Amino acid sequence: MSEICKYRRSVRRLPYLVVVLALSACSTSSRLIDEFLDPRTGVTVTRNVTPLVLYRENPSRAAYARNYVHLGPIEINRTGSFRYYVWVGIWNTMQASDPTQQRDGFESITVFADGEPLLLELTGWTPDAIGASTPVYQRPVGSAADAYYKVTVDQIRLIAEASDIRLRTTGTSSIEYHLWDGQNTAHRGFEAFLQAALY
Repeated sequence: MSEICKYRRSVRRLPYLVVVLALSACSTSSRLIDEFLDPRTGVTVTRNVTPLVLYRENPSRAAYARNYVHLGPIEINRTGSFRYYVWVGIWNTMQASDPTQQRDGFESITVFADGEPLLLELTGWTPDAIGASTPVYQRPVGSAADAYYKVTVDQIRLIAEASDIRLRTTGTSSIEYHLWDGQNTAHRGFEAFLQAALY
């Protein structure tokens, strides 16, 4: 059971309905979000179990070439001080051997949540940029690059509640990624992450 849920169960002075809602959020979100204690930095890390997947067709490289980004929220809890990030896993089907080749244009990105632009600046390429010592999400392929961007809970809410999500890179040749179809588990995970962040 997560520390968040244990804390919620210890609160006894809240009205009964509020307690019931909080406990139901714990029971339903446990399969959608995950929490672990970083063994070196001592922070508690919360994440989605299943990140969102966005893609872009890249026929100029090969007939069936695609570029992909995976998008997942992160909460870093350092003894009650909370910070929020999104992780972006960047890769393509051409399998570049050097992850740094994947980073072009990702120094800042714009996430569009139902058309609302959210400009995000890069925090760093490695977990230590967000206070973690180990990767929060598993790379989809070995050649993928990791990127971390600081966000607010309101920005997470906009993404969690959006039905149309796009991501655009910056630079001279910006690339736009569109949401892959049929990602019900990832969408529910974003919503569960938001519930845990708000309560």
